[in-house]
Amino acid sequence: MELQSLLGKVNGDALLIVGIGAGAWGSIFIALLQDAYGTQIQPLQMRIWRRGGKEVDKPTTEHMFEIINAREVVLRRLIHKCAYLKYVEARLGDRTLYADEILRDGFCVNMIDIPLHPLKVVTNLQEAVWDANIVVNALPSIEILPVFQEIGRFWKERHTMLVIISLAKARVPTKNVLYLGGPNIAAKLYNREYASAHICGSEKWRKPLAQFLQQPHFVVWDNNDLTTHEVMGGLKNVYAISTGALTNESATSKAVYFAHCNSEMIYITLLQAEQPERLAGPLLADTYVTLLKATMHGAPYELGKWNILQ
Repeated sequence: MELQSLLGKVNGDALLIVGIGAGAWGSIFIALLQDAYGTQIQPLQMRIWRRGGKEVDKPTTEHMFEIINAREVVLRRLIHKCAYLKYVEARLGDRTLYADEILRDGFCVNMIDIPLHPLKVVTNLQEAVWDANIVVNALPSIEILPVFQEIGRFWKERHTMLVIISLAKARVPTKNVLYLGGPNIAAKLYNREYASAHICGSEKWRKPLAQFLQQPHFVVWDNNDLTTHEVMGGLKNVYAISTGALTNESATSKAVYFAHCNSEMIYITLLQAEQPERLAGPLLADTYVTLLKATMHGAPYELGKWNILQ
């Protein structure tokens, strides 16, 4: 694999991928890679870091217990691991569950309705990252600086190659840090619905990483133009608000609006990008996913619906 050779790995050496942050996106991303590569002969190890000590509240515990009993595969897995009893005790109020504890059983506290395969969870940051080859940053933007300053202290004496993929929109300060983003909702991506994303950064890393991350239902484009992608990311939120306002309009109105959005996006790309032809594909794919597949049914879309109803 090209990626392994770039990281200085030879045949038989394990490639370690570590997720930092275990919200919906961070958990889904590591779970997808684990599902895709976890059963391959080539050594590939994955772990995810989240802070310990976060208690799961009573309503979430009750809902999680319903999900467990409604899904035979999950129920059998927990019984086989002798882990089912603790969920019974938690449902009865005799035990407190913690977010890192349930993530080890495949439950992300931010997305209880979508059980994942069990993940290897580490709550000690130094233990999580000290020997990582690929670090996936899934932290909220306001938490990135303090956490990575601490990680930097662990890596001061490090001499081996590593690369960071950031799922949070931020400037990429070095050639070994890349940004991955797209108009996707984590749960739908894990349910194998079509999704697209773009990875921005140095050519040395982004092409092999795009190939590594791509799956049949998940298309990953690569480009080094982060600024244009950030501008278009904000613009797609505006489109999503307008789409929400068009909820009750005719198919013709929606088609006209979709055509207008495409034309506007192409025009801005021509003004903004040095090589606009390389951005046309991923940006139009993003627009399609945003507007036609309605995967932006988040705050912008709902805001548009609310405004038109008012």
